[in-house]
Amino acid sequence: MYLVTFLTLYISSVSLGTLWFQFINTWLPDVVTQPYMYDSIRSIIRNAVASLIIAFPIFVAVSWLLRRTLTRDPEKRSSKVKKWLTYITLFIAAGVMIGDLIALVSNVLSGDLTSRFALKVLIVLIIAGTIFCYYLLDLRKEEQELAERRASL
Repeated sequence: MYLVTFLTLYISSVSLGTLWFQFINTWLPDVVTQPYMYDSIRSIIRNAVASLIIAFPIFVAVSWLLRRTLTRDPEKRSSKVKKWLTYITLFIAAGVMIGDLIALVSNVLSGDLTSRFALKVLIVLIIAGTIFCYYLLDLRKEEQELAERRASL
């Protein structure tokens, strides 16, 4: 269940980012490449929407089932698979945010900062930052609950 949750989280976040990138490409077209990109943009949007339609509801449903299971049986919170996947997700999200900021600074230093690029950087930071914060807070909550259970014994 945890593998499915994290897999659908990754698919959903990449699809959401792809969708927003294509909206930016449509709203703020690049004059040089735009005439050749119109059909491609529609295809990319179609695939991103299809991925979201399938993956996101699965993510929500499986996450809900897991939360319900963990509420009934708090001992299952200490699953090694869950912790391993959570730490990998935190690592990936941190790496994406660091790489995104490096790209931003690099473009600023080279004088190539455009509103298109800045919006795309912002989208990546929002998606990766949200995932990072959610799972970091979840880990801290889990550690706090574990400490409280140990103290009550």
